[in-house]
Amino acid sequence: MHFYEVLRRPLITEKSALLQESNQYTFEVSKRATKSQIREAVERAFHVEVADVNVMIVHGKTRRMGLRQVVRPSWKKAVVTLKEGHKVAFFEGV
Repeated sequence: MHFYEVLRRPLITEKSALLQESNQYTFEVSKRATKSQIREAVERAFHVEVADVNVMIVHGKTRRMGLRQVVRPSWKKAVVTLKEGHKVAFFEGV
C-alpha cells in the first residue's frame, strides 16, 4: 500500500492540539493500514522519526434520518508519537 493511501487526513481537534505539546500527532488512516505502515508513511511524508504508534477503531454513531436509523461508517485513528526534536511542520500554527 502506497504511503499516500495510508494517511487519509490529519485530525485537528482540541484534544489533538493538547497532544501536540507532548509531541503526539493524530491522523485518520486507512482501515487496512498496520502500525508499521503508518510509521513508514509518517516518516516518509513529513521527514521525521517516529517513536511510537497507537491505533484505535472509532465505531460509527447511530443517527436518525426521519423514521430510520442510519449507522455512520467506522474509521481508524492513529496517534503518532515523534522522537525528541522532531516536529510536523503541517500542524504549526493550528
